Formats: sequence, C-alpha cells, structure tokens
Amino acid sequence: MSQKSTPTFNADCRQCPRLAVFLDQVADKHPEYHAAPVAAFGDPDARLLIVGLAPGMHGANATGRPFTGDYAGILLYQTLHNYGYGSLPVSVSRDDGLVLSGVRITNAVKCLPPQNKPQLDEVKNCNRFLRAEIGGLSDNAVVMALGKLAHDAVLRALGLKLSAFPFGHKQIHALSDTLTMVDSYHCSRYNTQTRRLTADMFAEVFDAAGELLGRVDG
Repeated sequence: MSQKSTPTFNADCRQCPRLAVFLDQVADKHPEYHAAPVAAFGDPDARLLIVGLAPGMHGANATGRPFTGDYAGILLYQTLHNYGYGSLPVSVSRDDGLVLSGVRITNAVKCLPPQNKPQLDEVKNCNRFLRAEIGGLSDNAVVMALGKLAHDAVLRALGLKLSAFPFGHKQIHALSDTLTMVDSYHCSRYNTQTRRLTADMFAEVFDAAGELLGRVDG
C-alpha cells in the first residue's frame, strides 16, 4: 500500500489562504502556541491509524500534538492507555514522555480552522497528506474515523464513493482487500458531555478495531 513518493506532511504548508491568515492571527495573539500545521503522532509502523477532524484552538494548535491539551483528548488518550496503545493515560504536551505503540493519530485537516469548521476545499487540499499516510500503512491495517468529516476524508483519499460507505457509529467498512475502516462518533466535549459518545461506546469501537487486527495477528 506504500506511496512513499508523496510526503505525509508539510510543516510549512500555506495552501489554504483562510487557514494561513487565521494561523497568523492566532500566532500574534498567542505567541507561545504552535500555531502551524500539526503532524501525526505515534508509531510510524502502526497498523491502527486514528483520523480526527482538525487541531483544536487551545489543544493541538497550542501544543503541536494531535488531541493534546484539550477536552477531546481526555477520553481518547485514556482509552488508548486502557488498551495498551499508550504509555500514559493523558497527553498534555509534546515533551511529556508519552509513547504510543501500534497506533498513530492524525487529522483530516492539519491546520486550525476558524470555529473548528474546515471548509470542503480545505479538506480536499489537505487530502493528499492523508492519502499518503494511509498509503504508508502496512497491509491488513485499520483506520478509525472519528466523526463523519474524518470518515468522508478517508473515502476521498482513497477515491471511493461517499454514498457507498455511509457513516455510522461502530460501523465497519471494508475499503479494500487490505484496509478496513471503523467509524466512531468524535470524542469531542459536546459528544461526551451529552453522552452521544460514552466511554463504553468508545471502548466498543476499540474492541471492533482490535478484533480486526487480531484476525490478522492470528
């Protein structure tokens, strides 16, 4: 599945004018923030790739690590730790010593969007990086999509019809002979506080992903 000719990340990318201007504004207001494209985090040889939406203003955009420093990361990193993927149950900064094994976390859009809402053209502009990330996975890998935007971004990256793979929490989609996607509601503050997504529901998604990976491990 390798696509080594395409870079998986560009720390200097400014292809989306709206996002580039917004990041400049945020950097002026918060000079201590990362305020730049956020790279994937985790095991480079992972067979589980978790895809989120985009960096949060005071989370990944501040710390430079996906789902780190904001509410959305609380449930994610606790669950990763519970399942043996993370060495720590929390992720607070890039130098906190956290190590992920067997999993890598990325976002459909690598830059902070205004109001946490990327536009479709921005998703498409960033899609080449996601395509390369997925292309670098080994065979029989699993992608976990957190939310419909991430779900759709994965399908776009693979050139698949969105209508052929409807999003649904804990839905499993065979995207190819060697790649499977598992959907989950996003672990956002809104979803967890309204209990649209509970810790048990999130664990069920990880159970499903683990079963898919376990079938290959034998």
